[in-house]
Amino acid sequence: MPGPSNTHKGKKARRASGKKPRASIESTASSASSTRLDIRTPSPDPAGGALDVTVVVASLDDAEEHDNMQLPEDGYDFKPQEPPLRFADPEFETDAQLDAFRFNPERPFIHDPGNGHRVRSMAHFLPSFFAQPPALPSEDPLAAEFASEEVREMLLLLCNKGGVLTEEMALALWYNKSRATSRVCPACQRLYRLGDVLPEHVDDESDERPWKTPPPQLEREQQISGLCSSLCFILASYNYPAAIKYAWGTMADEMDEEVWTLLNTSPEGPQPPESIGLGMLVRMTRLHDLGLAQLVLHDDDDID
Repeated sequence: MPGPSNTHKGKKARRASGKKPRASIESTASSASSTRLDIRTPSPDPAGGALDVTVVVASLDDAEEHDNMQLPEDGYDFKPQEPPLRFADPEFETDAQLDAFRFNPERPFIHDPGNGHRVRSMAHFLPSFFAQPPALPSEDPLAAEFASEEVREMLLLLCNKGGVLTEEMALALWYNKSRATSRVCPACQRLYRLGDVLPEHVDDESDERPWKTPPPQLEREQQISGLCSSLCFILASYNYPAAIKYAWGTMADEMDEEVWTLLNTSPEGPQPPESIGLGMLVRMTRLHDLGLAQLVLHDDDDID
């Protein structure tokens, strides 16, 4: 009678007799070396300019070069794109040609030279979507009074009466006095809102100066006249150098009588219309009513 050990030995012998002989490493390498795998993608007609790609997979014994890929030469020369040119006003021989170019309705009336939006034409800007609506009496009662059409007509009258103001300056002045927060600088035509942090007119990348709180005179001047920077105020009051320091951000009733006298005198010698208009704008904005009451009284005297 066989024991348990004899039974297990018989099963193992039968299992071993049914297995196939294991191949040696040498026989596997020799059989693989005789077989080479070539994988080729369909190659279109070279005359059509299509890409011809051939990939060869090496044999297992490393007898061939790995990943032999052939690509046609590419004759395209890469050229970096140049930055777009900024729009610049061309030169004109007469002022009439320049005005006709600036008031062209097909030309955008707002542009950005790189340091803030500028308004090219106040006549096209005022009825546009970008203009802020006139202030309401609940927002700013004084600005709501300036928003009347009569005040606008009186300011435009100064353009036709001796050329005291240019039309652009008159409309910018009316817009700044009749809006709650929106402003258009009469000197550089920058469009901004009160409280905005405005970039400098001259951007010097090498000069990394820390940001400083703007002086109170600047904020007050933006509210009074719309002149957006100290540079623009100096340009506007260039004909009154002795009064620049004391008139910046100051109303007439807040400055000394001597300073107001210096500011309220006409410049000597011939001056360009823009310089005369900016100087008049500075003087008018020092008065709470822009001096329009004197203009109305002067017209009544002429009628009498």
